[in-house]
Amino acid sequence: MEFVRTSTAQREGDAPTRDRVARTILENGPSTAADLALRLDLTPAAVRRHLDHLVEEGVVEARDQKVYGTRGRGRPAKVFALTEAGRDSFDQQYDDLAVQAMRFLAETQGEDAVVEFARRRVAFVERDYAAVMAADPDLTPAEALARVFTQNGYAASVRELPVVGEQLCQQHCPVSHVAHEFPQLCEAETEAIASVLGTHVQRLATIAHGDGVCTTCIPQTPQTTKTSEKEKA
Repeated sequence: MEFVRTSTAQREGDAPTRDRVARTILENGPSTAADLALRLDLTPAAVRRHLDHLVEEGVVEARDQKVYGTRGRGRPAKVFALTEAGRDSFDQQYDDLAVQAMRFLAETQGEDAVVEFARRRVAFVERDYAAVMAADPDLTPAEALARVFTQNGYAASVRELPVVGEQLCQQHCPVSHVAHEFPQLCEAETEAIASVLGTHVQRLATIAHGDGVCTTCIPQTPQTTKTSEKEKA
């Protein structure tokens, strides 16, 4: 009996650290135990213990890490991503109400009304992008977009891609549950990004459809090239 009480107390004492682990995965996307240990300044063993608890609680799940290019020897490291239940604990208490409202809009006003709502919801992209670029002209277009999306409830970052440009990564989407049923929300985001950049962009993955991160390929633009040349000078 003593052991059970000690174990329960230890679990409760570890809760804040487990929350930090889950929050870090939310903000940075699917991560290995080694990545999490570095970000949180914890030992790999401690991180694995917290991950075991989070997996047991259904907050995170282990996935095979995608390997790009030549694969080395051995099995790829496991990455840990938030489950749907895990995302529910982060700022999504009103999803059911939002879905019901969207259904009502679709049933009473039709598809065009849903599309118009989706476009109006992402009007912040065009509204804020120019201001961010004006305030910090050394940003690449993708970096400016990451800042815009982060300021509006997304945890966004940029990943450089060889040759083709950059990748806008949104580790958190405040409307992912609603977008699962109404993909017009994702389509409006992609449309808004293409509009402010004046070029075609490709959405590669979305949280709404089960991916760990929303990713959009941002091709190289004259502005991107100019920034890169400035950094080399």
